[in-house]
Amino acid sequence: MESGKCPIVKMVEIEFASPDPLDYAVHYETPAQMKYQTYKPHKDLESLVKFYWTLEVPFDPENQKQKIVPDGCIEMAFNFGEQIKKYTSETNFILQPNAMVMGQRTKSFDILPVGDIDTFAICFYPIGFANFVKKSLEDLVDKEIPISELFGQTAAIELEQQIAQAVGTQQRIEMIESFLFKILNAKNTISNIVQSTVDALIKTNGTTAINVLLKDDISKRRQLERHFKKQIGISPKQLGKALRLQTTLNLLLNKKSETLTDIAYEREYFDQNHFIKDFKDLVGVTPTEFLNNEHMALTALFYK
Repeated sequence: MESGKCPIVKMVEIEFASPDPLDYAVHYETPAQMKYQTYKPHKDLESLVKFYWTLEVPFDPENQKQKIVPDGCIEMAFNFGEQIKKYTSETNFILQPNAMVMGQRTKSFDILPVGDIDTFAICFYPIGFANFVKKSLEDLVDKEIPISELFGQTAAIELEQQIAQAVGTQQRIEMIESFLFKILNAKNTISNIVQSTVDALIKTNGTTAINVLLKDDISKRRQLERHFKKQIGISPKQLGKALRLQTTLNLLLNKKSETLTDIAYEREYFDQNHFIKDFKDLVGVTPTEFLNNEHMALTALFYK
């Protein structure tokens, strides 16, 4: 790859301080310093890969669980630090694979590292990942699948070793892109009805009603639902909710709107109650509870 093909898009390095008395200011109390960066993909992959990202968080015994929320994307992640707990209930957890694909999410979940976090990951557009696998993406929803189950044991071990031994993020990007180009399957084309629906949802930040797109054609709706779950993993309605949540979090965390009513209006919710219900369904707490919540520090980092 030529130099400069994968420039840094964003670099964030923040320390969250104790809450101050401002009602709307968003602060998080955690001693850990979090470093998050995103990088652009190669131009020949930019329609499929949204970006690459890295996250470094030094371990602190006072660290709190952090909530991960749906974002409408599938991600492939490599963890070079200690393992990370994913909570399946308030007290029960499983350890996430060190090299995994995280499917579409329909609900939030909590994680907690047992040591330092050092992660390199690929974030795919909603239509992106289906071009690299034959498996129905519905089978990946709300799961973390070891890459060996998707790409085979030999290829997975080789890739994981290459990524781990790479010198710096740029070399890791070059290696993962070489792998993606190798497995890119031109025959795994996204159906036109799925492509046009995803494009419309992204363009309107998830606010487009599916019946408007399909003009109430029941036969098309059934066809769309079937193809969508196979090639995206979730339904058009679920994807729309996840995409709308992303722009809502951006408004909420960056104080681009003064009140919850303003946010509901800007994001085209029917009313404030509809907004709060959808938010709680996906995040697990209300927008008010989300603010100044130490369990949301990691999520807040992704939107700064």
